Amino acid sequence: MSEALVPLGEVVAAHALGGWLKLTPYNPDTTNLSEGSEVFLEKEGRRAMHRIESIRPHRRQLLLKLSEIEGREQAEACIGATLLLREESLQLLKPGEYYHYQVIGLEVVTTGGERIGAVTGILLTAGGAIYAVAGESKEHLIPAVKEIIEKVDQSAGVIVINPPEGLLDL
Repeated sequence: MSEALVPLGEVVAAHALGGWLKLTPYNPDTTNLSEGSEVFLEKEGRRAMHRIESIRPHRRQLLLKLSEIEGREQAEACIGATLLLREESLQLLKPGEYYHYQVIGLEVVTTGGERIGAVTGILLTAGGAIYAVAGESKEHLIPAVKEIIEKVDQSAGVIVINPPEGLLDL
C-alpha cells in the first residue's frame, strides 16, 4: 500500500548557486510548507524524500532549499519535478473547506439534477478559483464562489451548483 501524497507545486527553475529551487505552488497562499517539513520530489517516475531547510516567498513563487540538493547542477536536475507532501501532514481545514486536489474528479450537477461533467482542473485567477468541468460536448468554466457552489459533497463525489442564467452556455 503506497502512502497518500498530495502535489503542492512544480519546480520551475534553479535559483542562485547554492542548490535553491524555485517552486510554483499550485496554491500560492499555501501554508503547508515550512522549515523542517518532510517533502518529496517526483520526476520521471522517481521519487526522493527531502527536508525543507529554508523557505521564503519570491513574488507568487517560493524559494526552497532542500536537504541533499547542493549546488546549481543538482538544483537544475530537479526542474520539472513535482513537490509532494504526505496527506496526513496537511493542515486541518474548517468544516466546509477543502483542498483543490480533493475537488478534481468530482461530478458537477445542477440543483435541478442536470449532470454538467467532472472537474478536470482548477484555474487560479486574481478573482478566485475557477473549476474546469469537462462535459459531454464541451468544457465549462465554473467560478468557485458561494453564489454558484451550493454544496461540495466529497463522500458522494459531487459538487452541486446553482448556475446563473447563461453560465453553462458560454
